[in-house]
Amino acid sequence: MGHKAPKITPELTDSQWERMLRYGVSVAAEKGDVLFKAGDRWYDLILVESGTVDVVREPLKWIDETLIATLGPRTFVGELGLLNGQHAFLTARVAEPGRMLRVDHDALQRMMAEDDELCDLMLRTLWARREELRRGPAAWTLKIIGSERSREAVALRRYAERLDLVHTWVDADDPERAAAFAGHGFTRDDLPVAIVQGENIPRATPGQLAELLGLAYAGEDDATVDLAVVGAGPAGLAAAIYGASEGLDTVLLDAVAPGGQSSATSRIENYLGFPFGVSGDDLTAQASLQAIKFGVRVVAPCEAVRLESDPGALRLTLTDGAVVNARAVIVTTGVAYRSLGLDRWKEFEGAGIHYAASTMELRQVAGSEVVVVGGANSAGQAALALAANGCHVRLVVRANDLGRQMSSYLVDRIVDDARIDVHTGTQVVGLHGDENLERVTLSGAIEDTVDCHGLFCFIGAEPATDWLADVERDEHGFVHTGADVIALGDPWRDLGRMPLPFETSVPRVFAAGDVRRGSMKRVAAAVGEGSSAVASVHRALAAAEVFA
Repeated sequence: MGHKAPKITPELTDSQWERMLRYGVSVAAEKGDVLFKAGDRWYDLILVESGTVDVVREPLKWIDETLIATLGPRTFVGELGLLNGQHAFLTARVAEPGRMLRVDHDALQRMMAEDDELCDLMLRTLWARREELRRGPAAWTLKIIGSERSREAVALRRYAERLDLVHTWVDADDPERAAAFAGHGFTRDDLPVAIVQGENIPRATPGQLAELLGLAYAGEDDATVDLAVVGAGPAGLAAAIYGASEGLDTVLLDAVAPGGQSSATSRIENYLGFPFGVSGDDLTAQASLQAIKFGVRVVAPCEAVRLESDPGALRLTLTDGAVVNARAVIVTTGVAYRSLGLDRWKEFEGAGIHYAASTMELRQVAGSEVVVVGGANSAGQAALALAANGCHVRLVVRANDLGRQMSSYLVDRIVDDARIDVHTGTQVVGLHGDENLERVTLSGAIEDTVDCHGLFCFIGAEPATDWLADVERDEHGFVHTGADVIALGDPWRDLGRMPLPFETSVPRVFAAGDVRRGSMKRVAAAVGEGSSAVASVHRALAAAEVFA
């Protein structure tokens, strides 16, 4: 039997309701009182003991106020943004007076930590409400307008999807939509446009969106945290979840959005517990929800550019000049994708060239001629996903043997799939098209120019470690940790100890996942390293008497 879908208004037992009330503070609730308003950050969960509350989408420039829901006695008002600090995008107003209680963010986190049953109920309900809001008029509070072949628009849409934001995507290439631009006060030159609560943001970026929605690193967040995790791929998500679940005040920073390289994988088939495979997007979504359940502050886009250390604290400087002070840091920044270095490569990135075969990219190229470059598992998984999406796939492998780097189970499936042509001993040597990629030239046993509306590049990556100037790395940029650390200078002599597992050459700075020298470069290994690094963090903080 399958699990029942969680309800957006669960039926609470007497015991559950009484326990929930203990975390609230009673407030007067007269008709018309606003309990929280669109734009509020860290707004309160509202417990309705008597009376009713209307939840509304406030009027936009072209649409009147819309009633989203009316919640009555013995229920609660709020959605997933309660947990991660996102600004409210709806307004809650008392419709019928009664007795209501406010549960602030700290009290809500205590409830989630102290009562497993209420934690599960709350999380399932808030998640169900977020999913329901996606499908209704609330989604008009954030509208993204852009072309699916625009690199900037794709980046904005990917950010919204990876952060699970309630939003509406509008394809600017749809002729009917294009005719409506003038009525909204912008032109194609302004794309991509984000419309937030009715206000146009031309040439919008993920960073601007984060600022407007309360998801950027804010000034009030400047107090020292126990643990800062830099990079929100599988290793970073695991580290943040384990750290927060074990009582560390944890912030998770990522330059783009949660997911890392795993989000580029359409199907992970060898991850423990998923016999039918799991997409990188789904794994990231569940891990991100788990992180905010334990109180992790997930901040993106948020790129660290410098790390400084002194005996008392570590300082992470971000691109906007903000500083995150932390007692310990785990670096899980992963790797950056390699490109082929061909003429016009940068021009076609996001306009036909992709480094991922996730749901978003599959939508763009459904039924088209595509080329996948690479000979490892990620390339094989992408080829199969694209073929299943109706594409004719050319898999281009520089080596003469497909099985040289790819797992045999993938090789067998690719060879048996009539929709995939394998070109071994072959390279892509030319890119052609106007604004978007249309054809590529292949060079191998024969040279040929073929139609190509999507080139998917999986040829490896380089560690994202240039910002770690004081951390010891190998000749390729991967970080030395634990027993591999060579430079044991004055800080280590003062501490009177050797680096712990996953600890770098800088005390209380750790590295896990793909960025670490000697790591396995697999999702399961990254998750294990991220969680294991937290054990070393506890030991280091205890030894330094920094964390009590």
